Amino acid sequence: MADLQTDIRAIRGIGETRAKSLAKLGITTLQDLLSYFPRGYEDRTLTRPIKELLLGENACVKAMIAADPTAHRIRGGKTLVRARAVDSSGSLDLVFFNQEYRKNSLHRGETYIFYGKVEGNLLRRQMVNPLIEQEGQQQITGRIMPIYHLTAGVSQLILSRAVQQGLAACSDLLEDVLPDEVRQQHHLCYVNYAFENIHFPSSPEALETARRRLVFEELFLLTYGLQRLRQRRQDVSGPVCHAVDMAPFYEKLSFTLTGAQQRAVGDALGDMCHDRPMNRLCQGDVGSGKTMVAAACVWFAAQNGYQSALMAPTEILARQHYQGLSPLFAKFGLRCALLTGSTRAKERREILAGLADGTIDFCIGTHALLTEDVHYARLGLVITDEQHRFGVEQRAALGHKGVHPHVLVLSATPIPRTLALIIYGDLDVSIIDELPPGRQKVDTFAVNESYRLRVNNFIRKQVAAGYQVFIVCPLVGDGEEVPDERKAVTAYARKLQEEVFPDLRVSLLHGKMKPKEKDAVMTSFVNRESDILVSTTVIEVGVDVPNANTMVVENAERFGLSQLHQLRGRVGRGSAKSYCILFSDHPSEETRQRLQVMVKTNDGFKISEEDLRLRGPGDFFGQRQHGLPAMKVADLSCDMRLLDEAQTAAKQLLAEDPELRAPGHQPLRRKINALFTQNEASLN
Repeated sequence: MADLQTDIRAIRGIGETRAKSLAKLGITTLQDLLSYFPRGYEDRTLTRPIKELLLGENACVKAMIAADPTAHRIRGGKTLVRARAVDSSGSLDLVFFNQEYRKNSLHRGETYIFYGKVEGNLLRRQMVNPLIEQEGQQQITGRIMPIYHLTAGVSQLILSRAVQQGLAACSDLLEDVLPDEVRQQHHLCYVNYAFENIHFPSSPEALETARRRLVFEELFLLTYGLQRLRQRRQDVSGPVCHAVDMAPFYEKLSFTLTGAQQRAVGDALGDMCHDRPMNRLCQGDVGSGKTMVAAACVWFAAQNGYQSALMAPTEILARQHYQGLSPLFAKFGLRCALLTGSTRAKERREILAGLADGTIDFCIGTHALLTEDVHYARLGLVITDEQHRFGVEQRAALGHKGVHPHVLVLSATPIPRTLALIIYGDLDVSIIDELPPGRQKVDTFAVNESYRLRVNNFIRKQVAAGYQVFIVCPLVGDGEEVPDERKAVTAYARKLQEEVFPDLRVSLLHGKMKPKEKDAVMTSFVNRESDILVSTTVIEVGVDVPNANTMVVENAERFGLSQLHQLRGRVGRGSAKSYCILFSDHPSEETRQRLQVMVKTNDGFKISEEDLRLRGPGDFFGQRQHGLPAMKVADLSCDMRLLDEAQTAAKQLLAEDPELRAPGHQPLRRKINALFTQNEASLN
């Protein structure tokens, strides 16, 4: 008998080749298969009279073949089969490309169910390559059909049949992790009913019942696990700091912190004076001054005798932090060090010795901070910049360099507060929601291809005035099959250099380069050794080029709004007037409205709220690296009421049975442990 961990190849019709294709979708076991939920549904339960069919819609029709089908040869040796179906209200033309067998499989006088897109005009309606079933022998019509995300080699039919077999083999083995009292109190169905009806709903009401149960379970598991982690943190002792007068630190700054920065500093210092380790997210828009909040915490830790470490995702970003912070701390006699992969051996030995004997107060670096030979005398504060760029294990490893050090996470990815509460549910959140005075507003324009010449002239004008320009493309490589070569950054950079701006210096940056190559290109651009940097989104985060005042984004419709806002944040960092130009020829009104959001506001939080409304939660980070279980059903733009219910239920159960010792809570205990054990170190 199959179990949930049985290999997917146990399903009839799934051999080696299809198993490899399914693996690309993350499906290797029956558990994966059953948990691969549809992205949408087609309602094929209702058949419509031909006369009532609307052009452009997908619909089911019950009709009789009026005459024998005819077959014709067309260009390229292909076959075209035509047939006419009728009902009491009218006639429907049927067209089949490369399906010669239809000539003999459709019989005059017999009635069939046809499902497809209605084309033609109101006088002569037509379906091209519709799905066909005989009345009374229906499998893919007469029901609500699931629509799945696919990959090459896997069709909707293959996937839905595999899921049917998986459910038949395993539905009784699905463990109901929600305790009976929670399920009954919130009027939720059993888990096997939920899985059967999320894949193959017997009715719209059954689908809603199934979805509600699975969304609730997902949110309940997430909030329960995070609350338990938070509770455990409170049981751990961290480095206890004592309040000190911060005036000497503020007096050495050449500017005054904004009110939002001061609140964030106050939150963090309050945490560091408690005996449990701080675990705080400092979230602020691009240029809002998160680094100064971190600097205040480093100075505070040093006054209490503790060392600090800051980990940045790239060497150039680490160097940028070092160049900005080292002179500031030197004013207080505090010693800073920069430790990266390219630090020379002699200097590295000196830094390691200084960290081990405590003479270095603050170390800034990349993942080089994590190597086994790095030891600290009294590590009290760990800061990660652009935290989502680090894998779970990297963040955990840095935390293990000390005894439960305080943790401050910096992120310039503005996330709606509701989403932040889920993604960072185990962290306390400080939001910096105002920009320092003097920070440039970036003028943004959404344009189509008709503006190309004008924009190229504008780029020339900016370079002639001594400024630099970013041009961002969504794809990499020469060999990709794309309709527009601008999408291939390497080809586009070459075209710009040879044909468009032969007299300017064009450089290239993309994610497939080695880290040292990327750093070299970026450093060269910072040093004004090139005029135009053609790049993929690797320049999205962090790097400061004050002399760059123009950002051009090609095929802007391919990016989420939050990502476009991050890209726009690369300019407007100096004193010059700055611009962001979004190119898109996409015809849809929805795309136009999305890009207009960027034109109308520079507020990252407003943009992320709009992104959430338009796209659903998606993945604001590009890659889910924050260590939490991924959500497969819940949509935080729609399911906020269920989130409240799930959080209330989780808190109630946590108060009654925090360690889930009751016999009826064992399935939940196993599931929570499986979801969170691998992530616990990074979230603690």
